[in-house]
Amino acid sequence: MPTIDEIIQEIEKLSGVERVKVVDRVLRDTIKPDAEIEAVWVREASARWDAFVQGRVESVSYAEVMNKYRANV
Repeated sequence: MPTIDEIIQEIEKLSGVERVKVVDRVLRDTIKPDAEIEAVWVREASARWDAFVQGRVESVSYAEVMNKYRANV
């Protein structure tokens, strides 16, 4: 079995996209989602989308968000 250092050396040879896939896979295999929390987030995301589609909330452009963030940093 390769050592941690050997694994890291191999990971460093990967592209950024491939590294993200490795991290995603490791996290998914390590941290199992809590079904109750996932269900709450699904309901919340659905409610937010419905509110947007129905015009009950306005969208904010990426540029606006970034300008606000940069002003507060």
